[in-house]
Amino acid sequence: MTDSDSARPRLGTAIRLSLIALIACGLIFPVVLTGFAQVLFPRQANGSILYVNGEAVGSSLIAQNFTQSIYFQPRNDSASGVDPDIPIAQAYGQIPLISNATGISATALESMVKSSAQYTFFFFGPQYVNVVQLNLRLYQQYPDVYQK
Repeated sequence: MTDSDSARPRLGTAIRLSLIALIACGLIFPVVLTGFAQVLFPRQANGSILYVNGEAVGSSLIAQNFTQSIYFQPRNDSASGVDPDIPIAQAYGQIPLISNATGISATALESMVKSSAQYTFFFFGPQYVNVVQLNLRLYQQYPDVYQK
């Protein structure tokens, strides 16, 4: 028996194992994981899409480009530019500009920011506000200002 004859069975075994690993890791595992995610966390698995009147308007996971001064602005110091969350202090700092631009009282905006605040870890850590969700609440609560 030559060296090439003994190498053939090893090569065939390696190819079969590679195909099994490819199918298991590249097909079966992702399909099963996606199925579990759809059952257990359907909103998150589908991108945490936000809807207005049945129409998708954005995702609570990705910042939108709000260019008008009537909207809260996402942070501009984020490295990726897609972080939808800002520190609560930054949201409060935008209230005078938004109040002047919309005519909505600063007190009403402060209340909305306060009720939209979330904690980093349950009730611990710094508070933040999701700008996309906050602007969506403004849009729904003040249609005369935002739906012109």
